Order: sequence, then C-alpha cells, then structure tokens
Amino acid sequence: MFALAWSTLRARKGGFIGAFVALFCAAALVTACGALLETGIRGGIPTERYAGTPVVVTADQNLHWTKHKKGKEKDKAKPLTERAWLAADTADRLRGIPGVAAVVPELTFPATVFTAGGAPLDGPDGGPSWGHAWDSAVLTPFTLSAGQAPQATDEVVLDAGLAARAGLGVGARVTVQSTGAPAVYRVSGLATPAGKPELTRQSALFFAAPEAARLAAHPGQVAALGIRLAPGADSAAVAGHIRTTLRGTGAQVRTGDDRGPAEFLDARKARVTLVSLGGAMAGTSLLVAILVVSGTFGLSLQQRRREVALLRAVGATPKQIRRMVGLEALLVGLAASAVGTFAGLGLARWIYARFVAVGAMPRTLDLTLSPFPLLAAVLTTTLAGWAAARISARRPARIRPTEALADAAVETPRLGVVRTLLGVLLAVGYVVLVLVVRVLHTDAAATPVTFLSVVLAAGAIALLGPLLARAATAVLAVPMRLVSPVAGRLAASNNRARAQRTAAVVTPLALAVAMSSTILFAQTTVAHAADEQVAAGSRADYVVASAGPGVPRSAVDAVRAVPGVTAATEVVHTTVRAGADKFPAQGVTAAGIDRVLDLKTTEGRLADLSDTTVAVSKEVQRLKHVHPGDPLVVTLGDGTKVPLTVAAVYERGLGFGDLTMSRDLVAAHVDNPLAAQVLVVADSPRAALDAAVRAVPGVRVLDRAEVDAVRKDQQSTQAQINYVAMGLIIAFTAIAVVNTLVMATAARSREFALMRLVGMTRRQILRMVRWETLMTALVAIALGTAVAWATLSAYATGMTGSGTPSIPLLGYAAIVAAGAALALASTALPARLALRTRPADAIGTKE
Repeated sequence: MFALAWSTLRARKGGFIGAFVALFCAAALVTACGALLETGIRGGIPTERYAGTPVVVTADQNLHWTKHKKGKEKDKAKPLTERAWLAADTADRLRGIPGVAAVVPELTFPATVFTAGGAPLDGPDGGPSWGHAWDSAVLTPFTLSAGQAPQATDEVVLDAGLAARAGLGVGARVTVQSTGAPAVYRVSGLATPAGKPELTRQSALFFAAPEAARLAAHPGQVAALGIRLAPGADSAAVAGHIRTTLRGTGAQVRTGDDRGPAEFLDARKARVTLVSLGGAMAGTSLLVAILVVSGTFGLSLQQRRREVALLRAVGATPKQIRRMVGLEALLVGLAASAVGTFAGLGLARWIYARFVAVGAMPRTLDLTLSPFPLLAAVLTTTLAGWAAARISARRPARIRPTEALADAAVETPRLGVVRTLLGVLLAVGYVVLVLVVRVLHTDAAATPVTFLSVVLAAGAIALLGPLLARAATAVLAVPMRLVSPVAGRLAASNNRARAQRTAAVVTPLALAVAMSSTILFAQTTVAHAADEQVAAGSRADYVVASAGPGVPRSAVDAVRAVPGVTAATEVVHTTVRAGADKFPAQGVTAAGIDRVLDLKTTEGRLADLSDTTVAVSKEVQRLKHVHPGDPLVVTLGDGTKVPLTVAAVYERGLGFGDLTMSRDLVAAHVDNPLAAQVLVVADSPRAALDAAVRAVPGVRVLDRAEVDAVRKDQQSTQAQINYVAMGLIIAFTAIAVVNTLVMATAARSREFALMRLVGMTRRQILRMVRWETLMTALVAIALGTAVAWATLSAYATGMTGSGTPSIPLLGYAAIVAAGAALALASTALPARLALRTRPADAIGTKE
C-alpha cells in the first residue's frame, strides 16, 4: 500500500500541491504560535543591573489567593501590576548569615532625562530609565569612567550610554524628572557597567543616597537587597540560609536566571500575557488549520473520484482505499510540515518584532526558540492532514464498485447522515457560544469565545455547505439568468450540479470574511463605546498632559492658580484586584470631581469619594454584589490590601475604568505617582494655561480635539496587538481561499475542453467562470457577514450593553472587496491557463 501511495504522489504531483500548501501554512502558523506560547512559559529575562550580584532578595511580586471548586482548594498566583517593596530592616536579619560579606539596599524609581530642547530621553531602543542610589552601583558593578560619585543632593552620575545619547559630559547641567517636579542636576560623573561599554536594556541615573531616598518616596522600604558574598562562599548555600531566615515573611530569594524577572517587572508580566495570548492564537489557529486542511483534502479527493472508482471496480477494498489515502496524506504532511516549521521560526521572529514595536512586549523579554514547537507542529499538522484525508475517503471507500463509477460521473446530491448531524451539532454549538458571549463583560473572557464561535460557524458551513450552496444558487439563479442568459444560466447550473465543489470554495472565503470582520470590528465596537462614554462623561475644557513621565504637582498648582480655573483634577491610572478579579482603575482628585467628570452615577454620590471610599462600575457591582455603604477590599497594584467603602455606582466604566479612587491613595502604591493627565475646567483663555506650565519640561495644554486625537492613537496602538496576533489567521484563511479556488479551477481542464468542442468560445467560458465565481463569492460573503454580525452583536451586548456593533462602512467594504478580488483573481488566471491547452489534448489528460 505504501508503494501505491508513493506512486500516486509521483504521478499526480500537481494534484497534491494544494494540500501541500495548506499543510505548509498550517505548520508555519502552529510553529509560530507555539514559539510565542513557549516564550510566555519560559522566556528568558537576562539580568543587567544585578549582573554582579549572585543573590537578590525582593518582596513577593505575586498576589496569592485560594480558589475553591468542587470541594477542592487550589492556590493561585498572578504577578502584581506594580512593584512590591521590601522592608528596609530586612537587611539587618541577613548581615550575620555565614558567607554574606555585605547587604546592599537597592532603590529603583522612574527617572527621565530631558534634552536641551525639552524632549524626554528614554532608555536604549525605547527601554525604561531608572534612578538609583550610588551606593547600589556595586550590584552591577558600575565603575566611574569620568568624574566622581555624587556627593550633594543636586549631583547625578549618568551611565555612559545615556550620557552619549544626551550629549552630556562631566560638569554639564541636566534636567531630570523623577517622582516629583523636574529638577536641574550637575553631572558629577559617568559610569560604565563591568564587562561592556554601556547598558543595552535600560538607562541608569545614580543620585546621592539622601536624594535617592526622597525620590523613591518609599520611606523605610527598598526595591531589593543585593547580597555580596564573602570570598569562597557558595551562592546556593547562602541563598538557602537566607530562605530559612526569611521563611514566613513572603520575601523572595532569587539567584541565577531568576534575577532578571526581579529587575524587569514588565517582562515578567508580559510573560503571563503572552501565555494567554499565545494559547488563544495557537488554539484558534489549530482549529482553523484543521478546518482548512480538511476542506483542501476533501476537494482533492473529489477531483480523484474517477481514480478511486476504478480502484474499487478492480477489487480494492474500502480499508485499502482509506489506507492509501491516509498514507498519501502522511507523506504530504511530513514533507509540508518539515519545511513549514522552519518558515514558522522566521514567522515567530517577525511576530515578536511586531509585538515589541507596538508595545505589547518589552525588549527585555527574549524570544525563546526550541525544538518543541517544531515537533508539536509536525505532529499536529501531519495528524490533521491524515485525519482529514481519512474522513474525506469514508464515502468513496465504502460504496459498491458500480456505485463508485456512477458517483464519479455525477456528484451525489445528498449528504451523509453523519456529516449532516455533525454540521447541525456545530451550528448548535455556535448558537450556544453566541449566547455565552452575550453575558461576558470583560475582553479577556469574551475575545477567545468570540473567535471560537466563528470557527465553529465555519465548521458548520463546511459540513452543511452543499445544502447551503444549492439553496443559495437557486435564489441567485433567477437574476443571473436575466442579466446573462447564456453564461449566467451555465454558471448557475454548474454550481448547483457541483454543490460540493462550490461548498469547498465557500467555506474558506466565508471564514476569511467572518474572521476578518470579527477581529477588526470587535476593536471598533469597544473603542466607539469607550469614546462615547468619555465624550459624554468629561466636562473638562482642557487637559494638561506630559510627553515625559507625567504631570508633576507643581504644574497642577500652577494651573490652579490661574484666574478662571474652577477645577483641576489629577488622574492616575492603574490596575487593581477585588478578590481574584482584575479591573482597570483610576485615581482622581476628589475635590471638585463633580465639576470635571460625569460617570453617570446610578447609586450614591461621587462627591463622597475620599481616601477610604471607592466608586465602582456596574460591572464590579454585578460581580461583587455591592451597593453604596458596603465594604469592598481592594488589592492595589503593589499588593497592598485596603478596606474601602463603596460610595457610588456608575455606568461609564468602559471609558473611565471600573474603579475610581482617591488620587493620593492610588499614587502611594504605583511605580509612577505622577498624574497621567489633569482635567481642567476653566473660563480663562488657553494662553494663560500655556503660560502657567511653560516652565515645566514636556508638559503641555490640550483642547478637546487634541485629546481625542491622542486617545485615538492610543487605541490604534492597542488594536494593532490583536491585528498582529489574529491577522496571521486571516492571512492563512486568505491563502486557503486562493489555494482552494486555484485547485478547483485548474482541475476543470477536461470540462472546459468539452465545452470548447461543443462550440463555446474561450470568452464565453471565461465569462461563465466569472459568473460562477461571483455567485460563490456572494454566497460566501453573505454567510461570513451573517456569522460576523451575529457574533459581533453578541459581543457588543456583553461589552457595551448595546446589541449594535460599530462597523465602519469603508472597513467592511474593504473586506468584501478584498474577498471578491481574491476569488476572481484565483479563478481567472487558472482558467486562462487551462484554456491554453488544445481541447483534444485536455480530453486525453489524466485527472
């Protein structure tokens, strides 16, 4: 049987190109998604600041809770969204441990250099810029390459790379903004990390110890403790002693590769995000791959009906037919996946670069590539091809030889019972998932279910496609015959007679339309609803924003002092948890909040907001069952749990965050306490506000139109993350559309030849093919649109409370036009090539 399968592959190379392309793309996509998932699970985060420190002690950077389910308890942990600080007196407990030569406190806080032109200067390649005390420079270690250590509170040492980018030398004056107002410092020295000329992942500024403590704004706490070992001490043994000493305190002792996540908290949080994103991508892409590969093999086997019928007629058993087809699929699958996996590695690197470019992943998290995604892609792709081929061969293999010959000549009009039942089950599953999406109110919960529902709908279309194709053809046949009596009539007859071929083409095109529409317009739906809430809820005349770390309090005070300013509310953004549920939150200045914001309060009063109260959205109320006056324990970004009292419930959580708290409360528990923006209500002219903040570097006043433009840019950046993540699946389905159409059209050379022999011209045949393609495209676009609309309507209901999604007409028209163009181009070119062959030669070719 292997010899027969091999002979078939050698004799019919062209017939297996379509299956090879589908499996190649599937293997590449699965490999890329697997690499992202592996990066999320065990992606490397190399240390830089702590390179010279074998042992680092930090506070626990995770939030822990116990999950109860079905009588069992399971401990859960998630990374904190802000840095958790460690008690400084922990150092006293470690200094007497054998092997410890010194315990060095480390302070880490935002510190940004402004150029002479007033522009903020980020770290290398857009990385972070941090301030530290000079005493902790030994943790890298840094050595002075010029100048001297900072002695006074107005002196700073810059790392050599930062000084070169800023064009600064020893003795220069530089403006630095940290957790407060920008201040001018004298560059007392330049420092170089040991072993390399400059830092590559961050910028480092070193201050005198008293100034660093003031800027860190965490009295009695440190970001970490670096342990310097005595000569000959074993780091593993010392780390073990430290763990024993600190047992029960929650402190974490880090050595080796575990030091990197303590240094780059954003990379550690990105790993968790990447696990969920990579898992969703891998699962969705695998389902799409199975669906596409199944359709491709099904079409390929339809084109070999005569061959299978002859094999059955000369005595081949059903089992032999299935084995032969399965072996063919295994051989094609192994060849395609072996090549596709290496293409997938390049694809993974491209996705990683795009994620870094749009800010979805920090550069401090290295892409992890290993043989595991390759092996998984080869295994899953080959098995998917084998299963698809075996399933497609069920009917041709089991019918009697005489029926097989008749079936090869005329396509059977009926579907199998099993296929029909599976199609109905998938359709029912789609309806169930759509109903589920309607009650999901968070993007993290709704998005995976939304995409899965589209895949189930496409599966139902694939299985029930012949029935749908016949019904749609019957409807479209009448207008087509009126518009084009000859070509339209032939096209309608062909599509009706070859409903299975039509369905094989409809499925990937419908999937492409449905998936593209869902991905694109889910973003626009949420963004439009958020924009409406912000527009309706913001009463500010102006917004003060900063190109640097944030708006300092000194700028806010200057704005409040301008005559005519009646309210100036600082806004600090963060993410908090109530129990195990995570929510976006904002901290606002409580005084005068009613004049600045209208959150559409339904219960309580927003004016009652204070350091001990919280206002919650309807979503939080639904999950936590709270009302004004009820207690709510909130875990702030750094892990601090604070008991608060609910002061109000509001509706506009999508635009302003699900929790609203006091600005001072939030600012004390975030890495950057500066206001992201200041909302200003004023009768004074803008020029007066501009004058008030002119002396503060990076700070500017924006009107409503400028604020809307900035917000749209931020939304576009966020949307790009999903576009990159799921755009690959759209590209795969687009390739499947082209692949399927080319296969279906190229296999019709005998049919075209017969038409030419009975008198049809090439132009008539091409016109007929175009009408067939147009009819097929209309059916696919209609089905894809129906699936997308139903899915998006459910998504909009859950996320925004409105069942009407926001679908830009130009965006939808672009999707439809692209689908139609793909379909027409993928049939016109193969048809023209097929028509170049002489009819007599085409009749004599093998199928």
